[in-house]
Amino acid sequence: MYRQDAEATVQVDTLWRHARLATMAETRHGLGIVERGMIAAQDGRIVYCGDEAGCPTLQAREVVDCEGRWITPGLIDCHTHLVFGGDRVDEFRMKLAGARYADLARVGGIRATMAATRCATPERLAADALLRLDALIAEGVTTVEAKSGYGLDEATELRQLATARALSQHRRINVSPTYLGLHAVPPEFADDADAYVDLVAASLIPRIAAEDLAQSVDAFCEGIAFTPAQVDRVFTAARRHGLPVRLHADQLSDTGGAALAARHAALSADHLEHASEAGVAALAASGSVAVLLPGAFLRLRETRRPPVDALRRHGVRIAVATDLNPGSSPLASPLLAMSLAASLFGLTVEECLLGMTRQAAYALGRGARTGSLEAGKDCDLAIWSVEQPAELVYWLGLNRLHRRVCGGR
Repeated sequence: MYRQDAEATVQVDTLWRHARLATMAETRHGLGIVERGMIAAQDGRIVYCGDEAGCPTLQAREVVDCEGRWITPGLIDCHTHLVFGGDRVDEFRMKLAGARYADLARVGGIRATMAATRCATPERLAADALLRLDALIAEGVTTVEAKSGYGLDEATELRQLATARALSQHRRINVSPTYLGLHAVPPEFADDADAYVDLVAASLIPRIAAEDLAQSVDAFCEGIAFTPAQVDRVFTAARRHGLPVRLHADQLSDTGGAALAARHAALSADHLEHASEAGVAALAASGSVAVLLPGAFLRLRETRRPPVDALRRHGVRIAVATDLNPGSSPLASPLLAMSLAASLFGLTVEECLLGMTRQAAYALGRGARTGSLEAGKDCDLAIWSVEQPAELVYWLGLNRLHRRVCGGR
């Protein structure tokens, strides 16, 4: 932040005045409320955020009167499968008829989307991803994670990652691509999953790291997917090549996923419905973020909630995300994700809002750069026509976004 100097006037690009701020800053209590707030930005970064009465002398090229609206950090959707081909509407019909997730995984599931994604042209993949991305942007998202994992062969996985990276060329959005090589065993390796794991660890991860195609590596550790030992091999390779890891952990059963994620200092462990107390304690010790995904919980008709009380007791950061994907969570609304997290998991309003901003930034390894309104951070803002921030969690299907700002624009 610029120091105030009575003799100097600081030139900035944009000034947002007459606003109420939910800064989400860790240096402030709760949501970090500033009732008579102002934000100044220069070159895409915040240079002042605080009370209007305490600001330095500023001269702005553009002054925006917020007319008492609330400003939060731009929302961060830290777990999505944004880039894929086709849909799974027929599978949805089967679910309504009572089919279980594990049964669907054997007859279609991820592999069905794999087939559609392999057949999709780059243009089709991009067009469909942008359609879904626009829904997130319309609700204030300024940073989104996008996983691969629906190609499960080298060419398609690389195409998914390239498509994810290119999204920021078409929209003002920060994209964090994630390589999800261990999502399902591809049909070519149906009889030898270990050979596929070796291919991912020895060939694909080195190439992805060398070409800077992903910012992290993810895996699905579950009885219907990959064993802890298989995930361990891939995570060891990822970290050797400088890529942080994340994990789909303990969603359908307790496989020790949370503890495995912690051993590899994972950015996050996601789902966690069946995580044990010991697993939660391990996450706390490692600093990994727990990412809760209520869309999948709802669509799969799960009954065992994530261990929220244990996460609170151990002081684990809790993030919330849509898990936007064609099968278990076709959810393209971060606002609804927060509302579901409150209603289904018992999160407080504060936990939901922090979970889609500051804590989500930490889940992507971006906590020093975004997720809160503080001097020095990216000027990513969501301006809301609400009377109090709790309305963002309260409403079902009502979007009160007034304006979204990404990188100061």
